[in-house]
Amino acid sequence: MGLLSSLRPHRRGAALSGGGQWQWSFLDAVWAVFLVAVVVFLALVFTPRRPALSGAVPPCAASEVDLLPCEDPRRSSRLSREMNYYRERHCPARGEAPACLVPPPQGYRVPVPWPESLHKIWHDNMPYGKIAERKGHQGWMKQEGSYFIFPGGGTMFPDGAEQYIEKLAQYVPLKSGLLRTGLDMGCGVASFGGFLLKENIMTLSFAPRDSHKSQIQFALERGIPAFLLMLGTRRLPFPAQSFDFVHCSRCLIPFTAYNGSYLIEVDRLLRPGGYLIISGPPVQWKKQEKEWSELQAMTQSLCYKLVTVDGNTAIWKKPNQASCLPNQNEFGLDLCSTDDDPDEAWYFKLKKCITKVSLAEEIAVGSIDKWPDRLSKPSARASLMDGGASLFEADTQKWVKRVSYYKTSLGVKLGTAHIRNVMDMSAFFGGLAAAVASDDVWVMNVVPGQKPLTLGVIYDRGLIGVYHDWCEPFSTYPRTYDLIHADGINSLISDPKSGKSRCDLFDVMLEMDRILRPEGTAIIRDSPDMIDRAVQVAQSIRWTTQVHDSEPESGSTEKILVATKTFWKLPLTSG
Repeated sequence: MGLLSSLRPHRRGAALSGGGQWQWSFLDAVWAVFLVAVVVFLALVFTPRRPALSGAVPPCAASEVDLLPCEDPRRSSRLSREMNYYRERHCPARGEAPACLVPPPQGYRVPVPWPESLHKIWHDNMPYGKIAERKGHQGWMKQEGSYFIFPGGGTMFPDGAEQYIEKLAQYVPLKSGLLRTGLDMGCGVASFGGFLLKENIMTLSFAPRDSHKSQIQFALERGIPAFLLMLGTRRLPFPAQSFDFVHCSRCLIPFTAYNGSYLIEVDRLLRPGGYLIISGPPVQWKKQEKEWSELQAMTQSLCYKLVTVDGNTAIWKKPNQASCLPNQNEFGLDLCSTDDDPDEAWYFKLKKCITKVSLAEEIAVGSIDKWPDRLSKPSARASLMDGGASLFEADTQKWVKRVSYYKTSLGVKLGTAHIRNVMDMSAFFGGLAAAVASDDVWVMNVVPGQKPLTLGVIYDRGLIGVYHDWCEPFSTYPRTYDLIHADGINSLISDPKSGKSRCDLFDVMLEMDRILRPEGTAIIRDSPDMIDRAVQVAQSIRWTTQVHDSEPESGSTEKILVATKTFWKLPLTSG
């Protein structure tokens, strides 16, 4: 029996009353009090504790300036190395993560503004010279005085990303508006994606936490879209058929290993008519002839057209129509069953089958509108939802009004040098990102995994984003976003069916603080009661707060919290 069940009175003869019911003896009462005390003690020991909101949350230790809760080598080193499982995200159990404020490193300054940051950042904001020492001769980066300088090179393009892009443009339409979204796998410091921005191409660059430690941190400090991620045992957290091209420059991903699992995942992500670009091993690489032969054979089985092999660079084009499978092939490739949802990608195991998408031709490169027209038109994917086209139009107009209100009435510095990296924690159709598309910002559109999977529509618009569950930490370094927006923060922590809380508001806002830059802005929209709770948490994590009414014409009773993260240093002082 459990502790509570043993609180029933003992069956003792002396406890009988005339009515035949049991009565408590003195020893029963003592025993009950003892057991209740034990239960209370265990609850206090094993219930996750959080600081009282009446006081300030303490700072973390100085050694935690780059805290990555879900990519912590102290945890991952104990995990299996099969298919790089240990380098994927593995988060602490609820209550295990430290309830403290991540401090900036000594000498930290407000980051260099965009576009200057593409070429240089403050050394002391991430004083890690390992990449400069090891990769400086390849043009990755070098230290000059108080700055790290980024010449724009990479391992496969030491003469610079711009020259490399010009080479690729001979075979891939990078300058026509036809391509807009790209995925750069194993990106280094993301110079390739950074220099594609001037072509109006939005490339999401990713790499794992590895021996270089901070390559994604450098990319984000430069103002380039980037994300901590490892292709291991799970699908990458993106919807199917989303990227207009996928690029690998010496990413060292064994595409044909594990029955071709990694190339199959690339195929899931690549839009019909899109381009696969691989520079470096195994393309015509010494001692990797077998791997190169297998890669050619497998892409042929998928009916990809080989556009060119130029030195160590190979480029393929995915067919515009639905998959050519089933066919006779040596790899046993076949279509997934009809009950497979190719958009499911949050903690979803890799599949060894090819996903089938019914709208392949409608969302193919060349069929979907060019940039920037695609930003404002509902795609075929949006039309699949009930009233999808109308919802899309209403959401677009709503966010135009909201962003105008933020700028003109709430003093949010969108459109200025103060804000470059933006996160929308609950993006739906990407309306916020679309409304700021003319500003010098980029937006990480996050679609919560427990909400409708609308991220494909966001990619059809020419925007980028990821799936995530805000009851877990996000896969990015501390101090990487200038503005974080949470529309309906209660919906991020509540079960959509029962309405019960799945996690704590405190934990979500503490995570927002971790990834927000000093002097960065957080905007939270919700009911008056929820905003009151958010203000309490904000004050405990040293944010300054202002609460505003929603847009006058909206007729809504919700409130808007606009908060600023203060610039403090260890020991706790104002910056």
